[in-house]
Order: sequence, then C-alpha cells, then structure tokens
Amino acid sequence: MKTETYMQKEQRALLKLINFRLPRRFMTIGIIICVATILLMVFRETLFGEESLVIRDTLQKSLLIGMLVMSITKDREEDEMTIQLRMQSYAWAFITGVIYALIMPYVEFGVSSVLNADNETFKNLGDFQVLLFMLLVQLMCYHVLKRYR
Repeated sequence: MKTETYMQKEQRALLKLINFRLPRRFMTIGIIICVATILLMVFRETLFGEESLVIRDTLQKSLLIGMLVMSITKDREEDEMTIQLRMQSYAWAFITGVIYALIMPYVEFGVSSVLNADNETFKNLGDFQVLLFMLLVQLMCYHVLKRYR
C-alpha cells in the first residue's frame, strides 16, 4: 500500500475546502436572513430608539452572514460548469473589490470636497462596505453568468 505524500494530503484538503457547498435549503435561510436584516436596518430607529453601535454592527454582520450563506449554497444542478462559473464570479468579485477599495476613498474625498468647502479628511473604507460590495458583485456575477451560459 502506498502512503500519501504530504503534498497530496494538502491538495486533497484544499480541494475539499474549495468544493464545500451548503445544501440547497440554505438559500432560503440566507434570503430570509438578508431580508429580515435589511428591514431591521430600515426601521432601526423606530424599533430600538436611539442609535446603538452594537445593534448597527450586529445587523451589518448578520447581513454579511446571510449573503455568505447564499453565496456558498449549492444550485439545483451542480455540475462542472456551475462550479467554473462560481469560481469566475469569485474572481470578478475579488478584482472589483480591490479596485473599489483603492479608488472609492479618492472619489468620496473629491465629491465631499466639491460639495463642502470645509477641510475634508481622507477616509478609508470600512470592512463592512468592502465585504458587502464583494458579496453583491459575486452573487450578481454568478447569476448573470449562469443565465447566459
């Protein structure tokens, strides 16, 4: 009996991680989490009174979790083509996310300095904004690629 090399074990573990998908029923759970979170974000002031950072951060994290669940859920027909399309959508999301994170602070600074004559400070994007953008791009790209295959 042959023993596996360290490299083969690592490759098998990496492929197991890459091919991980949640069952199809989790898509509904992800959608419910996202819709409920968005509704709570809209009505946060009326439901919880004054603005609370803990509530805002919790709602942001739950929105990201819902979108992540939607992103890693299996399709009805999971084959090599859908796996390839999913990987392409992750690549597009990563590339556009990096470009967004590099360019958007300058755009915000330029717009705010034009609109406000005061001395504006340069702000970096938060992690929530970048992750939300990347997950939105991934979900949209995947569904568009899947539609036109």
